[in-house]
Amino acid sequence: MTSPASEGRKVRLLAITACPTGIAHTYMAAEKLAQAAQALGVEIKVETQGSIGAESVLTDNDVTHADGIIVAADKDVDLSRFAGKRVLTVGVAEGIHHPERLIEQVRSAPVLRSGGGAPESGGASGSGSGGKERSVAYKALMNGVSYMIPFVVVGGLLIAISLAVGGHAGPDGLVIPEDSFWMDVNNIGVIGFKLMVPVLSGYIAYAIGDRPALVPGMIGGWIAADGSLYHSGAGAGFIGAIVTGFLAGYLVLWIKKVRVPKFVQPIMPIIVIPIVATTALGLFFIYVIGQPISWVFEHLTSWLGGMTGTSAILLGAILGLMIAFDMGGPVNKTAFLFGAGLIATGNMTVMGMCAAAIPVMPLGQGLATLLRRKLYSEQERETGMASLFMGMFGISEGAIPFAAARPAQVIPANMLGGAVAGALAGMAGVTDAVPHGGPIVAVLGAVGGVPMFFLAVAVGTVVTALTTNALIDIRERRNRGGVVAPVPAVAGVPSPELVGAAAVSTAAATAAPGSVGVGVGGSGGEPASALSGYLTAATVDVRLDAGDKDAAIREMAAMLATTGKVRDLDGLVAAAFAREAQGTTGLGEEIAIPHAKTDAVTAPVVGFARSAEGVEWGSLDGTKARLIFMITVPEAAAGDEHLRILAMLSRKLMDPGFRERLLEAGDEAALLGILGEVQ
Repeated sequence: MTSPASEGRKVRLLAITACPTGIAHTYMAAEKLAQAAQALGVEIKVETQGSIGAESVLTDNDVTHADGIIVAADKDVDLSRFAGKRVLTVGVAEGIHHPERLIEQVRSAPVLRSGGGAPESGGASGSGSGGKERSVAYKALMNGVSYMIPFVVVGGLLIAISLAVGGHAGPDGLVIPEDSFWMDVNNIGVIGFKLMVPVLSGYIAYAIGDRPALVPGMIGGWIAADGSLYHSGAGAGFIGAIVTGFLAGYLVLWIKKVRVPKFVQPIMPIIVIPIVATTALGLFFIYVIGQPISWVFEHLTSWLGGMTGTSAILLGAILGLMIAFDMGGPVNKTAFLFGAGLIATGNMTVMGMCAAAIPVMPLGQGLATLLRRKLYSEQERETGMASLFMGMFGISEGAIPFAAARPAQVIPANMLGGAVAGALAGMAGVTDAVPHGGPIVAVLGAVGGVPMFFLAVAVGTVVTALTTNALIDIRERRNRGGVVAPVPAVAGVPSPELVGAAAVSTAAATAAPGSVGVGVGGSGGEPASALSGYLTAATVDVRLDAGDKDAAIREMAAMLATTGKVRDLDGLVAAAFAREAQGTTGLGEEIAIPHAKTDAVTAPVVGFARSAEGVEWGSLDGTKARLIFMITVPEAAAGDEHLRILAMLSRKLMDPGFRERLLEAGDEAALLGILGEVQ
């Protein structure tokens, strides 16, 4: 590679910044890199992948003339377009705190191989992250879960609605008449469920091995879900999908390392790798992994058959444990088919135990999101509502997104709740005359001992919810030193606070090399183009009295309430606390920007307060927050207005001189004048 210096020109660098929530840290890192590049005499263009879309998008021409690319991100970024270029990948915090070092390191970073594979290990690649970048396995799992959730929700709700409106209890379970409208709706939902497991597997693989891993991951997931391919009465379910996803991803990575002739390289990612990986993974699952699954299914069935004369409480607990373990996998199916098979012999109590346990997982996970909202992202809370609905109709798969995201916490909690429900149903002699579970079968008259059935379901649900939240709380406090955070958003998926608003439009604004393009305007001129459009003298305070974060948020919320734009002060405080639970809004450099998008306010409003002593905010650099902004907008605010306000602030606050003037301003009028520069 020819040295830029030898050509008598400036070094030209590109960068991408992104964080899981795609808000302040994304733009702070971009601004810091731009400032460092200017100081070092280096040309740089930074693409920001924030929640308002990708901005200052890097073009093919930019990449062609670049001497290196810095990727400062805590989420997956597609690197395939940088093949043949020096690429340095680090966490977003490195872009904020050590931009000069990154600019120096990228000049000796390894060259990205053709096909989008990761750079060769060694050199500077990833060395600056200091271990702060999330593991590949974690991000891959969350990538798969996030893409799977829409299939679970759509498929589950369509099935539930079709059963509720068009179904009736029969000897074969809840039956929908053939050739009816509701059977067509049910079939569409079933397709969504069938795609759920392959999508989970495929996008786990994609996050690890990039595009060549998508096909083997999806096909591997389909094989995992279809037990007939390996002579099992049940597929491997979502646990099998996680296994095939990781196997496919790492298999593709291994194949990419194989040296091949140059004439073969162009077809490697689109033909050779997908075919080889798909074939190898499929055969491996069928002949190696599938056989043990079939063996487990057969022997569990035989073992359960020998327990029919034992204690009803013990049998109910065991069946509940099995029903809750893998939700559609071989263990779950063994218990369900065992209970369903005994109905024909006149023994309906075993199915009664299963029927009580079946809805506990989705109901429990849904209840958990309601009881401790701070532990969950907005996406998880919305999924929890859908899970509650599916649980009412005995669709246990509604809990799969939670189990896949946090298996160590959710699966044990599910099993405990299922065991309690099954044991209570067994003790009370609850019966079920149809092979289905959930409250719907009791409503339709198929359950005997209805009061105890509902009691068993209710107790199991509460146990599941409380245990789940307790385990998540313990894990998060251990990992984050007392700050509880939900699962972050992942590549390609809207941030938690925006999921449910369908999708975020992508603003593909281009900018000249050396600039950082962050849009702040709104469509139709509705959002203000400067911070002064949101601030008033009533929402600026030169002295914050609060000594801790929670008190500071309450004090600032009360200050915003003086504008008359806050209809529910407690609701605003709760929304701000919920955002803090997703991850600290302490940005470092003595700055914090708590924010919320909530209907507790009637119009966008921004407040600023200055703390003399500083408030501990959990900032990345360990500094206490002295400059605190609070941003609130209603749910119906134009576009992504709160994100644009954050982008404005994040960029301007990276100017040390601007921060110093805010700290030295003598009164509110002076502060308003300085803040009027933010636009």
